[in-house]
Formats: sequence, C-alpha cells, structure tokens
Amino acid sequence: MPNPPFLPLLLPTILLMAAACSPVDQSKAEQVTEQPPAQALAEGRAEDCLLMVWSDQTERDVEFDRAHDQVEGGAISCATGTSPSQFAAAITSLREAAQRGDKARILQEMGIPLLYIDGNGDRRELEDPETVEAIFDEIFDPAMIEVLSRLDLADMTVNEQGGFFALGTVWLVVDEHGGRPRLVTVNRQALGDAAKAARRQAERNRGEVIPFDKQ
Repeated sequence: MPNPPFLPLLLPTILLMAAACSPVDQSKAEQVTEQPPAQALAEGRAEDCLLMVWSDQTERDVEFDRAHDQVEGGAISCATGTSPSQFAAAITSLREAAQRGDKARILQEMGIPLLYIDGNGDRRELEDPETVEAIFDEIFDPAMIEVLSRLDLADMTVNEQGGFFALGTVWLVVDEHGGRPRLVTVNRQALGDAAKAARRQAERNRGEVIPFDKQ
C-alpha cells in the first residue's frame, strides 16, 4: 500500500521534534551552557593563589595585588608563591637604586648565591657579597644598569622558577612563601640576545626604536 502523499512533508518536522526531545542532546546542551569561560576559571584560580599568599603575610595590599596579579606567563601569585605588591617593592627598589647609582642598595636586593652568566655564556655562582662587590662593575655595567633602571612590574614574565625581564637578563626569585623576591640571576648573554631582538623589532617597525627591555 503506498504511503500517504503528505508523509514526506511531515517527516522533517517529526525528526526535528524528536531531536529536540532527545535526553542526550539536552544533556550536552546543559553541559555547554554550564561550563564557565576559561577567563573566569583562570581568575578563580588566581584568587585562590592570592588567598594562600596573603595567609602567610602580616601586611597585605589586597587591591593592588588583585589589580596586578596577571602578567605575561600567568598569575604572579600562582607562579611564584608571593604577591604582586612584594614584587613591585623589590622592582621599585632596584629601579630607583640603578637610577641613582646606589650600589649598596642594589647589593641589598640581591640573593646569595648570585648566578652570574657572562657574555660568552660562562656561569659563575657567587657565594658571598664580597665576591659580588669585587666584580660589581663587570656584572652591572652601564647596559645592565640601564635594564635595572627601566624595570616595571607590567613588563615581567613569570614561570614556576620566578619572574624575569628582557628575555631572562635578570631574574627575581622568592625564597619563602609570601616573601619578598631577590635578584638571583644576572645574565649578560641574555642581555645581548635581547638587544639583538630589539634591533630586529626596530627594523620591522621601519626604524622605530623600541627599548630592548620591552621585548
């Protein structure tokens, strides 16, 4: 017996109604709807990290930390175990010391041992302040002082090892949870690489000069 002539017209409608009532499709739709955005997840994790950091600090700058926790590489609090305000304090001290030529203050902000990597890539661990002071002018020549004088929290990149600037020219690392970071690595080889990268960037920008510590 042939099908009624109106059945082909009704089939698409019937199939659409069945799909709309399917419990599997409805479940998938709910999963997609309820899944929070990636940014919200990241912000939630950062807030958890900040809460943990603050629990180890007697003085906190809550507003500053929340406003400045995200930098290149992720949340400062999650990556380093301390707060943005602690990094900002160390960075400001180093920047001001470099701008004023305050050698003693730069030494105060360093961690010992200090890892010094020269322009050829040779590594030396300087085990005491006296050794650092003896070759201070080699480590902190005018080009390195210029890097320190331009340090800014917004230009920092973080990973699980700490915070760094200018392709790893200088590294700041925390030695206790919630504490103040110290300058622990000075890498003159990376400084050369950063300068080359800046020159290449300037060429791509048709001669516009961009400081290498901003790369």
